[in-house]
Amino acid sequence: MSSIQIILIALFIYLGSIGSIVGNTIGWYTLGRPIVASLVVGVILGDVSTALMVGVPLQIMYMGNVTPGGAVAWDLSYATYIGVAGALVFGKGLDSAQVIGLAVVFAGIGGFVGQFMWNISYAANLPLNRFANKFAEAGETKKMYIPNLVLGQLIGFAARFLPAILVLTTMTTASAQADFATLIPAWVITTLGVFGGMMAALGMGIILSFLLKKQYHIAIYLVGFILVTYFGLGTMAVAVVAILVSILYYVAVSKQADQRGV
Repeated sequence: MSSIQIILIALFIYLGSIGSIVGNTIGWYTLGRPIVASLVVGVILGDVSTALMVGVPLQIMYMGNVTPGGAVAWDLSYATYIGVAGALVFGKGLDSAQVIGLAVVFAGIGGFVGQFMWNISYAANLPLNRFANKFAEAGETKKMYIPNLVLGQLIGFAARFLPAILVLTTMTTASAQADFATLIPAWVITTLGVFGGMMAALGMGIILSFLLKKQYHIAIYLVGFILVTYFGLGTMAVAVVAILVSILYYVAVSKQADQRGV
């Protein structure tokens, strides 16, 4: 990766965080999602197809990721950007399963660094409360933006952008010194690919546990699975079929309700 590429990816790692300058809607819930992050990294590194191939399983893996009470067990934004970048840098010459396996490994590294820096960021923001309280007691409300916006964003930027620069630079240096594929035995890389597939299945299982509340929901899910797997329909085609079935079901139920005089 060039210096410009490293800076751009590190910048998006900051922008995709909770409470970044672009807000949670654009930041955490958009730029911080794996599928969007993989697209961004793919555009920056010039390999969108491979990036999206990696981003889709990462999206499924972390689909059940939640932050209850503000507790961040795993930094999703950090994990995805680092994971996709690592897969593209070190995955040259490997097959798709192995590249996904590498993405899982580097996502783990990124997630750990992000979680650590998240806690540091929280701790560094604590003194800002006293700073803001002094302005409030003095009635200088127009200066409240200094601790709340300026200093808060500077801490968030420093806690994410600077460590990301260090991690990405280290990755680039390591990739230039040796071919990653020759340093690790083939069976290890294959194992990583299998593990990545297992994590994707686990992520899908977590999200399904939230969605499938009744027994007939399982039947609906299996119908969609069969349409995709055995009939080769795309996502859009399955969605259209689902809409048509929903309309027919609604009409049938409405007619039964009219006949009963409801």
